[in-house]
Parts: sequence; structure tokens; C-alpha cells
Amino acid sequence: MNFDFQYNKYLDCFNDAYKKAILNFDKIPTSLKESMIYATIDGGKRIRPILCLATADFLGVDLELVKPFAVALEFIHSYSLVHDDLPCMDNDDYRRGKLSTHKKFGEAMGVLTGDALLSFAFELCLAKDNFTLSDAKALKVLADFSGFSGMITGQVLDLENEKNNVYTEELLNDIYINKTSKLLTAPLLIASALAYGKYYNELNEFGFKLGLMFQICDDILDEEGALTSIGKTPHKDKEVDKLTSIKVYGLDGAKAKAKQYYSQCREILAKIKNSEFLQEFLDKIYIRKK
Repeated sequence: MNFDFQYNKYLDCFNDAYKKAILNFDKIPTSLKESMIYATIDGGKRIRPILCLATADFLGVDLELVKPFAVALEFIHSYSLVHDDLPCMDNDDYRRGKLSTHKKFGEAMGVLTGDALLSFAFELCLAKDNFTLSDAKALKVLADFSGFSGMITGQVLDLENEKNNVYTEELLNDIYINKTSKLLTAPLLIASALAYGKYYNELNEFGFKLGLMFQICDDILDEEGALTSIGKTPHKDKEVDKLTSIKVYGLDGAKAKAKQYYSQCREILAKIKNSEFLQEFLDKIYIRKK
């Protein structure tokens, strides 16, 4: 398998769907349109939509059926970043190597941009012709994993435990599973739902481990990286005394933990036929520098 060829195939597929989706923005105020595009157009690696498209592809699902969910995932991820960067949350001036949305368009517009991206994500999925039971199951995954019992719980726990000197590995995992793992697992389970539940349990387990590894690697990058390489303000977590894997395990311990989750992910993928793309994707996430 040529990983780069496949990756670009899925990226082109996403970009095609994204360009069609933002045509809907012509109906809204120019200021909101510009802010929503600004928050989503430079989306880095597009990890979540590509995971969704790639998984659906090897499970035998027509990618045309997956495109709305792929774009919805990116809109929800982008909305979460816009809100994370707000002064009342992480108060970060930079995201993806450029000014945060609220720094560019103002704090109120930052709030409204996030709100708009979240609601439009569901509008996009519901606008499909011939909406099926499989579509409904896929949409339920998106709602469950991005909502109050998923990503939002992780963000609340994250905020509540800043500057908290009483912490455990269990609490750290609670934050990371909800804040990060669930929105990385959602693309896999959406694809599985559209494939009538194929490999649902294996993909669920893989997604959760992948998310834990991803967030720990992110912590390591925050500790060791620079703005020019990671695209956001470095050492921010340490400055606000967030509960991170570095705080729990130390830097060397965090690296060992990331390696452990990486190995577990490889073992899970070995049980899933035709998952070579996910295996290479995992490798690149593990060794990433930004």
C-alpha cells in the first residue's frame, strides 16, 4: 500500500466535500462566514475525517455516503478548538500556526463561530438524501461522543482540575478518554455503523487507546516543542498548571506510556483485516513532531 497516495485520496475526498459544504455559508452574515471559514480552512492534517473515510473505505462503504460525516467531524473538532482558545477557557492566542479565531474576529464572534460550526455539522448529516437507519446510528455516535457525555465532560474535567495538586492516573485517563479519545473514536465507529457494525468492538478499543496515545504525545510536544513547529503556544499547559501526563508520569514516564499504548494499538489492528492504512497512520501519529 502506498500510504501517501491513499492519504491524498482521502484528503481530496474531504476537500471536495468541504468546498461544497461551505457554499451554505453564502446565506449567512459575511462576518460569520469569514470567521467559520477561517476556523476550518487551514485544518492541519484533517485526522478525524481521514480516519473516517479510510475506515469506511476498507470496510466497503461508498465514500459518497461518508462525506457529510467526515466534514461534520472536522467542523465539530474545529468548533472545540475555537472555544478552547477563548479567554474563559485556555486563553490561547495561536492555533494551527495563526491567530486564534477570537483574536482575529473578537471574542463574541469566536463564541458564535463555534456555536455555528457545531449546529451546522448536524444539519449537514441530516441533509442527506435517503437517510437510513445506519445513518441514524452513525449520527448517534457523533452526538454521543462530541456531546455532554463525551468531549464536553472531558473539557469540564480538564478545567476543574487545573492547579489541582490532588490527582490520579484514573482522573487523567477520565479527562483524556472524554476530551480526546472519544472524538478520535467517533470517526471509526461512524464508519462501522455505516458498514452495519463491522469490527465495531475492535475499532472502539483501538480508538480509545489511540486517543490516549495521541494526547500523551501532544503533552510531550507541548513540553519539548516550539510555536514554529507545533502551531500553537508551547508550554501553555505547564503555565496554567493543567493536569497532564507529564505531571502524572514525568517526561520519561509519559514517553514510556505513549509507547505502551502504541503497542496495544498495533495488537488491536492485527485483528482487523485490511487495516494497513490505519497501521501506518498510527505510526505517523506516534512519531509526529507537530
